[in-house]
Amino acid sequence: MVVVVNPDVSEEKIKYLINWLDEKGLDVRVFHGNKQCVLGLIGDMGKIDIDMLRSLDIVESVAEMEESFKASNRRLHPEDTVIDIHDGKAMIGGSYFALIAGPCSVESEEQIISIAKQVKAAGATFLRGGAFKPRSSPYDFQGLGESGLDLLRKARTMTGLPIVTELMDIRSLELFEDIDVIQVGARNTQNYDLLKELGQVKNTVLLKRGLAGTIRELLMSADYIMKNGNENVILCERGIRTYESDYARNTLDLSAVPILKRLTHLPVVVDPSHATGRVDLVPSMALAAAAAGADGIMIEVHNDPPKALCDGAQSLTPEEFAHTAQKIFKIREALA
Repeated sequence: MVVVVNPDVSEEKIKYLINWLDEKGLDVRVFHGNKQCVLGLIGDMGKIDIDMLRSLDIVESVAEMEESFKASNRRLHPEDTVIDIHDGKAMIGGSYFALIAGPCSVESEEQIISIAKQVKAAGATFLRGGAFKPRSSPYDFQGLGESGLDLLRKARTMTGLPIVTELMDIRSLELFEDIDVIQVGARNTQNYDLLKELGQVKNTVLLKRGLAGTIRELLMSADYIMKNGNENVILCERGIRTYESDYARNTLDLSAVPILKRLTHLPVVVDPSHATGRVDLVPSMALAAAAAGADGIMIEVHNDPPKALCDGAQSLTPEEFAHTAQKIFKIREALA
């Protein structure tokens, strides 16, 4: 339920109303906009008298929420959420655009630091890199694990770029305490026990859409994190499985970007690398994502793609990334 408070109501009266709703056992989410305060009520509405709530002189309107997702719903938070990574090191959401780049997998210190320096020079604001890798085949490279996280930290120290890397297992969560953005991959989007745990940490979470997940399911997964206390969630469209399998790894659903921007206040990024699986498609889909209004784009970059231990076929070289980044920024300028 959404309660819109009348303009110019004192903070004291708003706090009194919030306390009263809290006492009724409701989860009250407060959004202070430029002109008005909006209260989002989550829980058993049978505990309060809705007609009495509507009649209060400080209340402008009360509306039911038909959507199953609550915390991520734009109706509870009309303005875009802006996520600040470590006191302004990097921002995403609202007018802040994020370019996230790096290798599918961290392979060596020389590799990750070299790539980090090159993508930063090209305009990247985050460094991505996999330390733990979920692979379809148990015989494929599974990542360097904890030592891979250490190498990402070194690259962060060298470049200042916040790092984005994937968490696969709750048991590894303590290793990610100082990781700037914890990625939840497509295979774990509906791992609700993991999402609940991530709701209790301070790290920003980048939540990828499931392999065949709907938009509603993605938002419900975000709510699992937010309901447990962590409001710093970024949504990621990374392609879904469809009938097409001959010419692309997945089908990139760019329509999800404007749909999500309408439904939720959370930042939305697009991963054209995993969506297409083909290096020749990544640049055009990255540009299309920028034109669709994405808050960020995540691109895989490798200094020697043919020799990459993971997903070389979808990785741009640093030079190709720099060229693509220039075009992305031009599209962003045209949209401003």
